[in-house]
Amino acid sequence: MSSRRSRSRQPRVSRISDDQIAGLVSKLQRLIPHNIHTTHSDKVSASKVLQETCNYIRSLHREVDDLSERLSELLQSTDINSAEADIIRSLFM
Repeated sequence: MSSRRSRSRQPRVSRISDDQIAGLVSKLQRLIPHNIHTTHSDKVSASKVLQETCNYIRSLHREVDDLSERLSELLQSTDINSAEADIIRSLFM
């Protein structure tokens, strides 16, 4: 009976169906800009969509880093006082 009690205490894992996974992959595919896709076919494997999504997120991270660096350089080169620059910098951190 103790094994029965221990099973009842374990949290239930909600299962996601293949259709739900396919729907989520389809949504992800629509979020990625079309010029990123290597193929424009409606039938793209889930692994390809996930790979493209990861690559797109990495490119967005690089773009954010580049823009942050450019903003920092701009703030250093402008005539605003250091207190104002510090406030602006803190907004982007």
